[in-house]
Amino acid sequence: MSIIRRSNVFDPSSFDIWNPFEGFTSFFDNALSAPGSNYANEASAFANTRIDWKETPEAHIFKADLPGVKKEEVKVEVVEGGVLQISGERKREQEEKTDRWHRIERNSGKFLRRFRLPENVKVDQVKASIENGVLSVFVPKEEVKKPEVKSIEISGE
Repeated sequence: MSIIRRSNVFDPSSFDIWNPFEGFTSFFDNALSAPGSNYANEASAFANTRIDWKETPEAHIFKADLPGVKKEEVKVEVVEGGVLQISGERKREQEEKTDRWHRIERNSGKFLRRFRLPENVKVDQVKASIENGVLSVFVPKEEVKKPEVKSIEISGE
């Protein structure tokens, strides 16, 4: 907690600013982050999934951390002739019953990422796998044909 200086003189260079809401959090933050519940954090992390894109001489490799996600909850597609689309939706429900109360928590989160693929990829050979919460998408490149070199004899002196 900061110390608040109060005087009758206005000091524009003072860095102590009184915040009447210091120490308070939003009602919704408290409601969603109740003890024993990580639903708000899980949904947020899932919706903000970051995907790494690495290019090798043979392929483009996409990796996404999706802890706890099943392969049925993720979809990998090549759409519009060259756009890799990775999407997913997770729905969870937790139910707790006692003789005095009944509590149900529901959570869902979605994400969608699109990547324009270069022209030199084999879209019909894209492969995807998920292992230990990491989604890997392998997009092979077409073999680059080396230009044929033809030696030309020079005539003259």
